[in-house]
Amino acid sequence: MTAIKKRAPGRWKKGESGNPKGRTPGTGEVPKIRAAIAARVPEILDKLMALALEGDTGAARLLLERAIAPLKAMEPTQPITLPDGTLTDQGRAVLAAVAVGELAPGQGSQLIAAIGQLARVTEIDELAARITSLEAKHNAQP
Repeated sequence: MTAIKKRAPGRWKKGESGNPKGRTPGTGEVPKIRAAIAARVPEILDKLMALALEGDTGAARLLLERAIAPLKAMEPTQPITLPDGTLTDQGRAVLAAVAVGELAPGQGSQLIAAIGQLARVTEIDELAARITSLEAKHNAQP
């Protein structure tokens, strides 16, 4: 006789709903409130605009924050000459430039990160060259 596996009570198959009919979408309170607000958006905007023009800084701020993208802080570009030496020498040059104020700390951080990425790329190139060399030596042996 074969044992029949029973599902644990209250468990449904994957992708199966416990309440297939469920609530009809859009019948809750939130959609009703959103619909009521949407119907009056032009009036609300007119009122906010009037308040802002009368000097209400809160209304002005709300309008400006929603209508204009915030400005991002930008550091002016700063040319820097890095030494031709090792990546460590270049990193030290960046840190020195930040220390004396030639570079902003954010720019220095970005340059150090770029030097770190360059070090990783260099490592990969060197490993690939070594593997190619080893494979050539191995294939050349009788």
